[in-house]
Amino acid sequence: MDQKFKRIAVENSDAIVQMWVEEINSLKDGNYTATISDELFESTNREFVNVIFTSITNQGSSKAVEDFSEKIINLGWPLSYITDGLQVFRRVTVDYILSQSSKVDSEFFSNVLESVDAWVEPLIRQLVNEYSGSWEHIVSLQRVALQELSAPLIPVMDKITIMPLIGTIDTERAKLIMENLLEGVIKHNSEVVLMDITGVPVVDTMVAHHIIQAAEAVRLIGSTCILVGIRPEIAQTIVNLGIDLGKFPTKSTLKKGFTSALEITNRKVVDLEKKAENIEKMIDSLQGE
Repeated sequence: MDQKFKRIAVENSDAIVQMWVEEINSLKDGNYTATISDELFESTNREFVNVIFTSITNQGSSKAVEDFSEKIINLGWPLSYITDGLQVFRRVTVDYILSQSSKVDSEFFSNVLESVDAWVEPLIRQLVNEYSGSWEHIVSLQRVALQELSAPLIPVMDKITIMPLIGTIDTERAKLIMENLLEGVIKHNSEVVLMDITGVPVVDTMVAHHIIQAAEAVRLIGSTCILVGIRPEIAQTIVNLGIDLGKFPTKSTLKKGFTSALEITNRKVVDLEKKAENIEKMIDSLQGE
């Protein structure tokens, strides 16, 4: 920005900020900010304009821009808040500088516009780049978190673990299921894994292929995989597609699968109350003799 115009903008920052805030506030009721509290909107606007003037005076603008972009993402506000705000700021700054001159011809107007653009455009690029970078970082962290939750292996008893699957299974997720399954079986020393597909909406040839691969991998490391949660419509689909799931046990419910897992590990469910009653009857019988 031309030093003369820059000086005018900085020395009259209060007036420019007031014009900017008034115009930004006038947009509040008609867009994405309509549900935001007035206090938060006002404080964020003040911070935004401080970032802008920090940039024009070249006082650590990069850090300020980075922090502000990350804040906007954390608030869940769109990129258009930044771009709209800078466009409004460009307009009110040009208008204010023009209003301070007694003579405004086409050359002067062109110089003002060019000078303001030379300052605002790099700031727009920087803010957009920082916003995009922060957004990609947050999305990456969320993707990792979702992956960890998409194929959990849960130990429920000694030597028995459960992997509940919910949602669509694609190739990428199938790979994650395989990795978590094998690592978890070894880590928890599992003899039986219950793979629960109750929450899988569709089981087609590809999904069945991934499940069979996972079950076969579990078998190769010395454990048993039981497929549970097979609903009637899923069973019908599997039969119609000619998919062979005969290589490993299947159960309609998790409860039935868990009972089978107990049998495989030489355990069973015991009704303690009934057992106590039988013991009491046995004692009474012995006493009667």
